[in-house]
Amino acid sequence: MTTIEDANFALQKVLDAGSKKNVIELAWIKNVRVTIPRVIVTLSLPSFANSQRDRIVQEVRGVLLDFEDIDDVQIEVDNNPSKTESQNQSNAPELQKIDGIRHIIAVSSGKGGVGKSTIAVNLACSLAKLGLKTGLLDADIYGPNTPSMMGVAEQNPKVTEGSGSDQRLIPINKYGISLVSMGFLIEEGQPVIWRGPMLNSIIRQFLYQVEWNNLDFLVIDLPPGTGDAQISLTQSVPISGAIVVTTPQQVSLQDARRGLAMFKQLGVPLLGIVENMSVFIPPDMPGKKYEIFGKGGGQTLAKENDLPLLAQIPIEIPLVDDSNKGVPISISQPNKESSLVFGNLAQLIKNQFVNTY
Repeated sequence: MTTIEDANFALQKVLDAGSKKNVIELAWIKNVRVTIPRVIVTLSLPSFANSQRDRIVQEVRGVLLDFEDIDDVQIEVDNNPSKTESQNQSNAPELQKIDGIRHIIAVSSGKGGVGKSTIAVNLACSLAKLGLKTGLLDADIYGPNTPSMMGVAEQNPKVTEGSGSDQRLIPINKYGISLVSMGFLIEEGQPVIWRGPMLNSIIRQFLYQVEWNNLDFLVIDLPPGTGDAQISLTQSVPISGAIVVTTPQQVSLQDARRGLAMFKQLGVPLLGIVENMSVFIPPDMPGKKYEIFGKGGGQTLAKENDLPLLAQIPIEIPLVDDSNKGVPISISQPNKESSLVFGNLAQLIKNQFVNTY
């Protein structure tokens, strides 16, 4: 006859994708009850593990149904937040500082495809090269590309000791940067079909339940647009400054203006504009520059909003190729023009906040 001990032992086969610890050790399965031919268990996941819920439910049911005398498995979901999570939610309208993080820089764009993640990744790398302790939060919930661009797509973050929502994620460290991304918590190709409340919850988990460990700068790669994720984040933490990414094309300015308007409405300080894809520099003619996407978009946007044009990033073949290989150009080829521009951008950011150290 199957006992509670048998059930708990079998459930140790079900693992967290990140830490590789089992659900019993993590206290994600509680209150196992065996009444032949039925087993009832309570599933209590922290918010950052919600993306694994369907898989874990399926595996829990599978291992328990392997017992010959069990033909019914009931899984109750514990929706009661822990004390820590309740406190966070009750303070949601207020801006809460993240312990140990001096400055938060948000990198945003009004539309996708303008290279926002490339800017965020290389800015973080360039800040780290200046000797600054830097973190990178890939908050692009629907399109998390940062793990691939940093060459860590196959890795999974570990989880600290504890149970449920009291556990904390330990970031992946690469190139001296502490990295957290939604991409670590979902399987490749898995869509994230979430609405506002769940988005707000996971973003707050990424901010407050991560072992960031005393950073000078946390660079946040925001999703494109002006939706729930952006609003949740800007209403959660005091952002030191936002960078808006655009391209030289006039059509991209329409979307960038919306992003700027959102930050202004929410009271987020604006650091300036970064124009990506400003010119193309052919590898065989490094002295040539071709304005294949037009010109003037970044300058126009900056002038309209009385903001500085912080950087104009050229297109170079290694910028694309090395990123595909998981090595940002700021690391792989520091003497390329785009790397030098990223370095200057990082220096500007450092200089702007140096007096607050």
